[in-house]
Amino acid sequence: MPAFAATAEVAAPPEEVWKLLYDPSRFPDWWAGIEAVEPGDRKGGDGDITFYPDGYPDFPMPQQLATSSDERMVRISCLVSDLRFEWRLAERDGGTLITVDVEIPEEESHRLAAKREAIAASLANLQRLAVSAR
Repeated sequence: MPAFAATAEVAAPPEEVWKLLYDPSRFPDWWAGIEAVEPGDRKGGDGDITFYPDGYPDFPMPQQLATSSDERMVRISCLVSDLRFEWRLAERDGGTLITVDVEIPEEESHRLAAKREAIAASLANLQRLAVSAR
């Protein structure tokens, strides 16, 4: 399974970054390629949340979401394409280290370069928003 990790440091406390990271309604503010997020309906077989990619308002992508404030971790698993993202925060020198691990199933490996670019842009967006929130 293709995978990669990316990191970024931000001059903001983990609490400020966490406010952006754990709240799905904030994902479109920083996650490159996500236009909108709606709560899901687990009873109907959908995920915890539904992503709508930029430019594709009629293409819902249910996601399974797990968060842990103790671990400062957010895990998102796409129920359509089986992409997995695990975001983690760690305090570092008065700021925050953001780490994301991404797993892409073999049949989606053609999307690896695009996902690397989207994650790099997302990390930059998180940095900018967390610093401006201070």
